Amino acid sequence: MSNDSKYSIGIDLGTTNSAFASYNHHDEESEQARSFMIPQLIDQSMVDALPSLSSFLYHPAEHEMEGKVFQLPWNENPSHIVGAYARDQGEKTPQRLSSSAKSWLCSQEGRHAKILPLAAPPEIEKMSAVEASSAYLKHLFDAWNHANPEDGLSTQDVTLTVPASFDVVARDLSMDAAKNAGFGEITLLEEPIAAFYAWIAENQDDWRTIINVGDVVLVCDIGGGTTDFSLISVSEEEGNLTLSRIAVGEHILLGGDNMDLALARTVQVKMEQDGKKLEQWQFFGLAHSCRKAKESLLSDPSLGEVSVVIPGRGSKLIGGTLSSNLTRNEIEGTLLEGFFGECGVNDHPQVARRTGLRTIGLNYAADSAILKHLARFLSESKKYVDSDSPLAEKIGASAFVHPTAILFNGGVTKAGIFQERIMAVINQWLQDDNGSPVSTLQAENPDLAVSLGAAYYGSVRRGKGVRVKSASAFSYYIGVESAMPAIPGMPALLNGLCVVPVGTEEGSSFDIPGLEFGLVVGEPVDFRFFIGRDRPEDQLGETVENAEESLEELTTLEVHFSVEEGESADQTVIPVRLRVILSEIGSLELWCDAIEGDQSWKLEFNLREEQS
Repeated sequence: MSNDSKYSIGIDLGTTNSAFASYNHHDEESEQARSFMIPQLIDQSMVDALPSLSSFLYHPAEHEMEGKVFQLPWNENPSHIVGAYARDQGEKTPQRLSSSAKSWLCSQEGRHAKILPLAAPPEIEKMSAVEASSAYLKHLFDAWNHANPEDGLSTQDVTLTVPASFDVVARDLSMDAAKNAGFGEITLLEEPIAAFYAWIAENQDDWRTIINVGDVVLVCDIGGGTTDFSLISVSEEEGNLTLSRIAVGEHILLGGDNMDLALARTVQVKMEQDGKKLEQWQFFGLAHSCRKAKESLLSDPSLGEVSVVIPGRGSKLIGGTLSSNLTRNEIEGTLLEGFFGECGVNDHPQVARRTGLRTIGLNYAADSAILKHLARFLSESKKYVDSDSPLAEKIGASAFVHPTAILFNGGVTKAGIFQERIMAVINQWLQDDNGSPVSTLQAENPDLAVSLGAAYYGSVRRGKGVRVKSASAFSYYIGVESAMPAIPGMPALLNGLCVVPVGTEEGSSFDIPGLEFGLVVGEPVDFRFFIGRDRPEDQLGETVENAEESLEELTTLEVHFSVEEGESADQTVIPVRLRVILSEIGSLELWCDAIEGDQSWKLEFNLREEQS
C-alpha cells in the first residue's frame, strides 16, 4: 500500500473479541492511534457502537428473521449476525453459534471444512473457519466504510495481527479471509509485538527511561483462545536504544475459552450432585454463561457469586432453562490452581498419550498449566540468543533467559489475581537462579492494545517511530541441482544457494542479483531447504558446494507448479530470477519470476518452525 494513504489501520482478529484502530497521518496534532467504536446489534432492532466486536456468529432460525429485526446501517437483511447480540443469543441456543473460528484456522481438521457450528441442526448451512473469520472482517470493513465513505479500507494501509505462532497455512487463510471481506493489500504482524508497539506509543516520551540497555521484556499474551509468549531485548547502537525480538513461543491453544469450560465443569458437578444431568450441547451453553459470570466476578470485587443459566430445549427458549451459581471462591480456586498453579522452572508441560479416535474438535493444549508452558519457553529461549551478543554473556550459566520486565496483554491478564500469581512464580524462579525480580510494564487497555499497536506500526513503517527489530540468527539456503551429464553411480550434484544471510531483518525484501535459474514446472518436484548454523560469512547469492554434506537440511517441499495457459505442455523448464521476502512474521517467501512474461511462482515456509 502506498505511503500516501490517510490512515494506517490496525485490526486484531481475536478468538473471542476483535478490535479496530486507526492512525491518522493527516492529523499533525495527534501522535496516537485511536480505537474505532464498532456499530453492532446488541438486541433485536437495536444497534450500538462498542469498543470491540464479539467474535461470534449466530445463525438465526427463519422465524427470527421476520420484521428486519437484524437490520444494520449498511445491510437491511443480513443472513447471519455477528457481535454482541450473536454472543448473547448463542448462549441461549449454542447449536446455532459459531465460535473460535480463529483457532480453527490452525487446526488440521477444520481449516477448510464446513464444520461450524459444531452441533448445528440439519437446517443450518455450516461454514468454514475462513468464512466465519471473513464475516467478522466484513462487518468491520462495512462499519468503517459506512462511517468513512471517503476513506474506504480498500485504499488504506491495513495491518492484520495474527498469533506469533500461527503456521504458514493459518496466516494464508487469515489473508484469504481478509480478501474475501473486501480488503486490498494486507500486512501481517504478530500480536505480542503489536501489544509492545502499543506500549511504546503510550510511553513514547518516557519509554527510554523505563527500560534500559540489557533489559529483556517478556510479552505475556493470554487471550480467549491462545497463549503467546515473546522476548524482546534492549541493546544499544551508536548511542541509541534498539529493540530486538529474540524468541517467540509455540502455538498454544490455551486461554479464556479453556477457563470457561473448566468453570462450566465445576457448575456441572454441583448440578449433578443435585440430581440435574446436562446434555452435551447444554454444557457448551453453560460455558458461555460461565464466561459472563467470570468477567463479572473478576471485575467487581464486591460480588460474592453470580447466577448462571443453562438453556433448555426449543428454539424460543422461554421456559425449560436450568440455573445455578458460580462463586468467587470457585472462580479463584478453579482458575488459579488449574491454570496458574505454582511450579518450578524445570516443570514443563506433560504430553498425554492420545486416544486413536476422537470427535472433531480443536487441538487444545494437553496440559492446562500455563506457567509450565512459560517455564519451557524461557528455558528453550536460550538457544535463540546470539552466542556473541552481550545478552549471551549475561545469561551465562543461567537455567533460563531471565526477563527483567513483563508486559501483560490479552483479556485474561486484566485480572489482578492472575498477574500477581504469574509475577510471584517468575520471581521465585529468578530468585532460585540468582536473578533479580521482574518489573511490570503498565498497559492502559490490554483488550485494545493489539489493534492500537498494529495501527501505530503503520507509522513505524513510514519511519515515524521506533521499530522492533528481528534479524535472522542463521543463514538459509535452497538446494540447486547442477546440470551435468548422467554418470553411472553418481547422483546429480546439489549445491546450496544462500537466500537469507545471517542478520537479515524480518520485513526485508530483495532480489538475488545476476543469477538465472531453470524452474521445473508441469510435474511434481521437490524443493529442499537448508540452514547454516555456523556460517556467518556467507552472503546473499553465494553458493555452498555439496549442500547435503556442508549444510543441515531443514525441510523438503513437494510442489507441482502449473504451466501457464498457452504454453507448450512439454516446456517444463522456464528461465527465472529469484526474489526473496522475509516477512515481519518470520516466513520466507521465495518468488521465482519468469524472465520472459509476467508469471511468478511462490515457495513459502516458516523459518521459526524449522530452526529449532
